[in-house]
Amino acid sequence: MDLLDQLRAFVATAQTGSFTSAADQLGISNRLTSKYVAELEARLGVRLLQRTTRKVGLTPTGADLLARAPTLLDEFDAVLNAVSEGSTALSGALRVSAPVTFGEIYVVGMLARFASAHPDISIDLKLDDRFLDIAAEGIDLSFRLGHFDQASLKVRRLGEFRSVLVASPDYLAQHGAPDRPEALPDHACIVDTNRRNPRRWTFLKDGIETMVTVKSRFQVNSASAAVALARKGLGIAYVPSFALCHTISDGHLIPLLNDTQSESSPIGAVYLEGRTLPRKVRALIDFALDDVRASNLIPG
Repeated sequence: MDLLDQLRAFVATAQTGSFTSAADQLGISNRLTSKYVAELEARLGVRLLQRTTRKVGLTPTGADLLARAPTLLDEFDAVLNAVSEGSTALSGALRVSAPVTFGEIYVVGMLARFASAHPDISIDLKLDDRFLDIAAEGIDLSFRLGHFDQASLKVRRLGEFRSVLVASPDYLAQHGAPDRPEALPDHACIVDTNRRNPRRWTFLKDGIETMVTVKSRFQVNSASAAVALARKGLGIAYVPSFALCHTISDGHLIPLLNDTQSESSPIGAVYLEGRTLPRKVRALIDFALDDVRASNLIPG
């Protein structure tokens, strides 16, 4: 049986965790999908999948193959497209991940714009505030916020976002506004636990950095939830600019300490080190770079 069919069956099964879901994705029968994977294991002389009554998991060898096989299949498809007369269209599946709030507010729309320009592309988007294992999850490209250090990954910097200190008019009417960062511990603060240092807020003024440790009345693992709580007058929030949407222009929240510079963090497109990027992944990275620069949500 054709090795490419076997590899496609293995990749689909590994990514979905189910022969049935893989069969639906490939448009073939469940039995044929299972047969292709078994033939690939026989060809290689190793077990790639652990089969249980409830799900299918990867063996260590299977995880290693999954880190490489999607690229091989993408490159093969790219070669066929390149030699097809007049074929310049991008096609196939793109597996993308992003943090939840950033994904819902920005990445979803960006991917919709990309897909509109490339109708033969299909997208599988996973939203998760954890740093997913790109190899194990079969992710082609991950959009990540902030600094991280992982030798197996490469990063294309797309831009940056700033954090903004905000409170509602009701909160300020009752408690007043802090006149300097050092006054923040005297206020009720809303802590976003997704931040690298959730309770330590950093500001810069006249070249001098000030770091304050705040007290939290509420702590949540969502920038959107922190914004919602701040709108209800429950405290001061320090949140990414993209999470604010129109809350400032609509008057629901007021920016504070405008004479200080707030924290900035990078936005990156992350992929596995050492892999040859398929043309569709390179195209998405280039599209995202231009889209981020044009976006009003993410000031550079």
